[in-house]
Amino acid sequence: MKRTVLYDTHVELGAKMVDFAGYLMPLVYSSITEEHQAVRQEAGLFDVSHMGEIRIVGSEASDLVDMLFTNNTRAMTANQVLYGMFCTPEGGVVDDLLVYKVNDQNFLLVVNAANIEKDLAWIHAHNTYDAHVLDESEQTSECALQGPKAQAMLQKTTSYDLDTLKFFTFEEMEILGQPCLVSRTGYTGEDGFEIYGSHETIHLIFETLLADHPTLKPCGLGCRDTLRFEVALPLYGHELSKTITPIEAGLGFAVSFAKKDFIGREALLKQKESKPTRRIVGLELLEKGVLREGYEVYANDALVGHVTTGYLSPSTGLSVAMALIDKPHDKKDTLLEVAIRKKRVKVKVRNKKFYEKHYNK
Repeated sequence: MKRTVLYDTHVELGAKMVDFAGYLMPLVYSSITEEHQAVRQEAGLFDVSHMGEIRIVGSEASDLVDMLFTNNTRAMTANQVLYGMFCTPEGGVVDDLLVYKVNDQNFLLVVNAANIEKDLAWIHAHNTYDAHVLDESEQTSECALQGPKAQAMLQKTTSYDLDTLKFFTFEEMEILGQPCLVSRTGYTGEDGFEIYGSHETIHLIFETLLADHPTLKPCGLGCRDTLRFEVALPLYGHELSKTITPIEAGLGFAVSFAKKDFIGREALLKQKESKPTRRIVGLELLEKGVLREGYEVYANDALVGHVTTGYLSPSTGLSVAMALIDKPHDKKDTLLEVAIRKKRVKVKVRNKKFYEKHYNK
């Protein structure tokens, strides 16, 4: 089992450690609700060093990235970040990821921890270009500072004016005198930053931020999931997978059909034009209980879908879920039933964004 550079810090802080994508990671320190609310109201600090970092460089790096990636990397400017997917020729998702463009010959791809080896194999299998693929995952650590007070806290560690760092852009800067790559991105629906650096640098930043800001909470994977869920950010293996396409997931904004070609374009365009037969929607429970991943959804006695993620939302108090539902049962306010063990409970279809994002754009 792998450990991040912050493992000892997590243990000292009393975190409950769990196996996640082959890493021992903090699930929770105090309570998921307490950490969740800290990010919504003040700020939270996450260890995300398990994420994968893959660099693609060379004279044809832009050609390789653009062929693999669903979104339009050719339209990117230097220091821009873009969200999208690697897709199979059939339109299924290999992984969803962020692309950081340094320049036309240098791209950093940040991928899901569980998919690093799969993504590397996928990239190598399609690399017929003058481009070199470098796995920087083992040499890179990352932390995420998220919440309305994130900028004020981080600003005290750097001379760089963070007001100039716009949403979904990045810059190389010094944090506590150490070189870092910092992007205004996150996975919580709040303003915040993702900070990449050496193992020693991220260890220093993590511990210093916590020591200098008593209201800053260390946060685990538990609230990372509830936070992203409330604002309908997808999790690979739940709302996206090899069998769930970006079109079905409602993520068409991350698929650029203006591009002449990318892997999966033909299948996704066909699905878009013919309309998908199912899609990810929101569900709200109309009775007592909690909706959980994997629960089956019924229209009368017909199985019409399943829950992909479900929680009692800490921000709203509602029992809600995202679910993959067959048409025509996906229409807003449609009444359906979810099987919780041997009991059927009533739900209604609703918007899947359960909480408004508060990005600094």
